[in-house]
Amino acid sequence: MFRKEWDQIPKTHYALFGGGFLLFIAVVLSSEPGFVFVIDHANLLFHEAGHPIVGLFSTRLEPYGGTIGQLTFPVILAITGWRKDKLLLFSAGLVWFFENFLNIARYMADARVLQLPLVGGGDHDWNTILARWDILMYETRIATALRIIGWTGIIASVCAVYVYAFFTRDRNSASLDQKTLVQFDS
Repeated sequence: MFRKEWDQIPKTHYALFGGGFLLFIAVVLSSEPGFVFVIDHANLLFHEAGHPIVGLFSTRLEPYGGTIGQLTFPVILAITGWRKDKLLLFSAGLVWFFENFLNIARYMADARVLQLPLVGGGDHDWNTILARWDILMYETRIATALRIIGWTGIIASVCAVYVYAFFTRDRNSASLDQKTLVQFDS
């Protein structure tokens, strides 16, 4: 069975990660639904950059470019964490990835009512996409599913860190004891 070996994480980093997550939850719950001020302004930048980049390859796929753009950077962060064996970086990338689902769901739920302000006053991506697929009438149901996926992914990403910590604590303390013995033998 495939097992990933992550770098050891000091206990203080677990505490800081947990504190950061609690702060993140407080900001999410106190902000406008589906929009976390600092994070989602960055996501908006990546979203808007995605349109012309994807548009270079296909004008038909350009409406998808925004969502692709805003999901790309969290995926890159998660892959970087995975490749460098940094569990907290990997988890943070996944949290950011799934947080985007809350923002995307907010935008998608607006596809028929068209009340959200749009950057540049252009076309509404999800109105275009869902109308093209002839499922515009299900925008709020799909948005609700995205919110559920988003919250589930966020919680699972954070829980995985602490589950890993719980199941590796004996191994980590044993390796620390080995290092201590080596130091005393020297």
